[in-house]
Amino acid sequence: MTGLEDAALLAVVAIGSAIGASALPHANWPRRSPAAAILLWQALGLAAGLAAVGTLIGLAMPASHIGPVRSVLQAGFAAWTDGPFRLTEEFGAAGVMPTIVVAARLTCLAAGLALLASLCWVLIAASVAVLQARRRQRALLTLLAHGDPKVPGALVVDYPSAAAYCLPGLRSQIVVSAGTLRLLGHGELAAVLAHERAHLRERHDLVLLPFTALRRAFPRSATCTGAHRAVALLVEMLADDHALRARPARELVSALVRFGTADTCPAPPGALAVGEGEVAARVARLLQPVRPLPTAAVLAVRLAAALLVAAPVTLLVI
Repeated sequence: MTGLEDAALLAVVAIGSAIGASALPHANWPRRSPAAAILLWQALGLAAGLAAVGTLIGLAMPASHIGPVRSVLQAGFAAWTDGPFRLTEEFGAAGVMPTIVVAARLTCLAAGLALLASLCWVLIAASVAVLQARRRQRALLTLLAHGDPKVPGALVVDYPSAAAYCLPGLRSQIVVSAGTLRLLGHGELAAVLAHERAHLRERHDLVLLPFTALRRAFPRSATCTGAHRAVALLVEMLADDHALRARPARELVSALVRFGTADTCPAPPGALAVGEGEVAARVARLLQPVRPLPTAAVLAVRLAAALLVAAPVTLLVI
C-alpha cells in the first residue's frame, strides 16, 4: 500500500475512534462491566492518537508505505541534508510545482511529529503536576495528620468537614477527616476504607491520568471532557464493586448518601475520593444491582479494544 492508502485507513480509524468516544458515554452497558468499558475507553484514546499522527505522516509520504517508523526518520533526514529537491525525489512528488508539493508534505510531516510530541508532552506535564501535588500533600500530612485506632492504616486530619480520599503512589496513604469519623458509623467507615483500598490496589490513578491530561490540554473539547467524566465514574463504580466484596452494599450506600448531604471537603489534586463521580448514579446502581455482561460480551469488548489498537500500530510499525 502507498502512504495515501495507509493515511486513508488511519483516518478511518481516527474518525471511528472519535465517534465511538462521543457515543460511549450515552451507552448503558459500561455500568454493567466497568472494567471492560475502561479497557475500551483506553483503546479508543490510544487508537485515536496514533491514527491521527499516522494520517498526517501518510499524507507527507504518499508514494511509500509509512511503516516502519524508520521511513519517517529517513524522510526527515533527507529534508534536513539535501533540501526540497532530494525530498521531492524521496517522496515521489512530481508535477509542475514540486516545491509547493514538497512544502505541503513537509507541513504534514511536521504536523504529525508535532502532534505526537504534544500528546507525549501533555501526559508528561500532567504526571509531573500530579506528583508535585502529592508531594505537597504528603508534606502537609506529616505536619497535620495522625493515626487513630478507629481507622487502622489511615491518617486522620483534624478538620470539621467530611473528607475521605487516598493518595496513590509508592507511599500510598488513605486520609479521613475528623468530620468523617463523626459522620459515619463503624460499618460505613469500613466500607469507605475498602473503597479507597481498592483505588490504591488497582492503581486507578494511572487509569485516569491520560484522560485528565487530555481534558487539561483540550478544555473546550466536549469529547475529552465527556471521556474524563465517564472514566472517572467507571473507576468509582469499579472501586464500589471491590468494596462490596468486603462489606454489605447498604453500608456503602449509607456512607455515600451521608457524604452527599453533608458539608464535604473536595479531595486535593492527585487524590481519589469516595465522594467523587456521579454519586446519585452510583447509589442507584448499588440499590438496584445490574447483571454483569455475559462472558461472551466481555470477550467481544476486549477483542474490539485489541483490534482497535492493533490497526494503527500495524500500519505505523510493521
